Parts: sequence; C-alpha cells; structure tokens
Amino acid sequence: MSAPLAKLLEELAAAPAPAVAESRAAIGELLTALTSGQVRAAERRGERWEANAWVKRGILLAFRVGALAEFPPAGPLRFYDKDTLPLYPFTRASGVRVVPGGTSVRAGAYLAPGVTIMPPAFVNVGAYVDGGTLVDSHVLVGSCAQVGRRVHISAGAQIGGVLEPAGELPVIIEDDVFVGGACGIYEGAVVRAGAVLAAGVVLTRATPVYDVVRGEIYKAADGRPLEIPERAVVVPGSRSIREGKGVEWGLSLQTPVIVKYRDARTDAAAALEAALR
Repeated sequence: MSAPLAKLLEELAAAPAPAVAESRAAIGELLTALTSGQVRAAERRGERWEANAWVKRGILLAFRVGALAEFPPAGPLRFYDKDTLPLYPFTRASGVRVVPGGTSVRAGAYLAPGVTIMPPAFVNVGAYVDGGTLVDSHVLVGSCAQVGRRVHISAGAQIGGVLEPAGELPVIIEDDVFVGGACGIYEGAVVRAGAVLAAGVVLTRATPVYDVVRGEIYKAADGRPLEIPERAVVVPGSRSIREGKGVEWGLSLQTPVIVKYRDARTDAAAALEAALR
C-alpha cells in the first residue's frame, strides 16, 4: 500500500500548487495508515534508524493544504486548527488509557494498546508510541518521534519533534528506556534500548556526551545522529570552558555524562509499577 501512496504524496508535495481534493484524499489515507501503525515516519533497518521522508512530506502537505476549522469545544474553551489534522479517534477498544484532564493527541499518531497517558500531555502527528509505555503529565511527544515498548517518560519531559527537513531522522527512544523528569531529547537523538536518563538530562546535536566508563565521547556528525548506548545511565554534568573569557570567569557548559551501565539495582529503581499500566 505504501509505495503508490508514497509516490503520490511526493508528487503532490513537490507541486507549486497541489490539487487540493487529491491532496486531501492522499493525506487522509496517510493519517489512517499512521494511526493504525501500518506506516511509520522512521524505521529501524539493521542497526540504523532511517527516516521515511515521504511520510514527513505528506504531513507537511497536510499543513499546507488544510483550512482553519473549529474543533469540538471543551466547556468554555474553543480550538481552531487545520482541518486536515483532526484529533486521534479514541475508542474504548483502542486499549489506551487516557486519564481525564486535558490531554490532546492528533490523528496520524500511533498509540499501541497498553499505552497510558497522564494529563495533560500532547502527542503530535507522526509519532509512534509502542505498548506498555507511560506518557506522564506535561510530556510532549513531538511530531514523528518513535517511542518503543515499556518506556517510562516522566513528568515534564520533552521528546522533540523533527518534521523538517523531511530527510532528517526524528527522535528515537528504543524499548525499556527510562526518561527522567524534565529531560529534553531533541534534533534526532537516538536513545538505545534500556538506557536511563536521569532528571534534567538534555540531548541535542550540539552537545557531546562523555562516557566516563568506556572513555568515549559521543557526538552527532554529518549523516549520523547523537546516540546513547544501550543500558547507559546518563546524568546531567558540566565541562569547563577552556579558552577566552569563560576561563577567566570560571564558567562551565552543560553536558550529559554516562556514569555507569544498568545493573540489577538500576533496573529496580527504573522499573515501572505494573499497577500504573
């Protein structure tokens, strides 16, 4: 199914003035495929994650051809958004716990049965959240982010969206990762299976990660994202500025530090209580 749809969306996205009716029909098909999990914005191929650029171009086309429309009100609150990006079609049969209190999920996101969302939270179009994952209060799961099974995303964490450029890898969170409160994961960072990010860790393309266990420094490079190794335990750290006024003033820069790799004690501390699911 995806090959003809991919070709059509690529052609429509490249057109200076895409046909609105044809675009809307193709966008509707794309959102249905994303919501069902049949199509993903990024996929793992071997050891590498790769973006499906045509999916992201299709989402951008939805913003481009959509018209502003009024969405269903919530009490006195009124909402206006592109009519090509409706709300997620939740039903009891979805098997997703959406706790009352102001959560919003766009159609075109995939939420597997067994996902729990605490209020308020926002899951954007193109995101993929696999089974057994907890999305806690005040969490953002950004556009096209890919989140694996049994992930715990703690309160206030931000999983950034990467919609443009279309070929850029979105943020990837693999299975069994623990994301601490107020963490920020941005710009296509990849967090491998079983890693633990302590509260307040921020990952970006520009920030090196120091592994004091293995004696390595991890950085993003052209064509290669920042990657956190499997089962790494990452905490907020700092590194001294070594030149210019920063030295004179005694300044340091924020940097994440890998202080250990998961053991039985870490597993117990990061475990998600079954009752919460």
